[in-house]
Amino acid sequence: MPTSLLLAEDDPRLRQDLERHFLNRHFRVHACATGTQALHAIHHDRFDLVLLDIMLPGIDGLSLLDELRRHQAVPVMLMSALGAEQDRISGFTRGADDYLPKPFSLAELDARVDALLRRVAFDRGTVPRADTDSLTFDQISQDVVCDGKAAGLTASEFRLLTTLRAHPGEALSKAFLYQTVLHRAYTRLDRGLDVHVCNLRRKLADIGAQHLQIQAVRGQGYILVDTEQS
Repeated sequence: MPTSLLLAEDDPRLRQDLERHFLNRHFRVHACATGTQALHAIHHDRFDLVLLDIMLPGIDGLSLLDELRRHQAVPVMLMSALGAEQDRISGFTRGADDYLPKPFSLAELDARVDALLRRVAFDRGTVPRADTDSLTFDQISQDVVCDGKAAGLTASEFRLLTTLRAHPGEALSKAFLYQTVLHRAYTRLDRGLDVHVCNLRRKLADIGAQHLQIQAVRGQGYILVDTEQS
């Protein structure tokens, strides 16, 4: 089955270039010029990947991302020429999996897309469920459930939690977590990981899983502490 891509980009030249590029890669491409068209598409089809410009006419990209996250866990890569830190933070806060600043090369785009699709394939191809007391890790839906309540994690949040859980008692550096979870290099001004950590803490607390605590270790990074086992 070909990879199904929703491409939402209002610049006609870039949209046509990207559509042609992905068709040459044997993707199935649904290209949209407005957020309204993209919204209609996500309500009538399912996609393996969404490539989404932030500055869309009609419904903007971040609002469209909100709507996507209410219905699907499809991986989303944002594109924006703005390049501001706040746009990256807003995107990750609202559930984006990656962020690609314009202008970008097709080689970089392909590398990011392939890495994102590999991560999704890996996550969905592992053992379906793993239980820890009342907490269930569901690899298929990429979520955790505590006493029947689902946390509603994004794919990036789930990868962050499982990565920390795979290294018990070890503080993982931000550089390691950026490469392992977000698949990009860490820079001092990039707050994307901190936003994911904040969201993950809140979602774990919301389902009553306070015993799993993500703690910051000064000068080192983050560590996952299970207070029920300490």
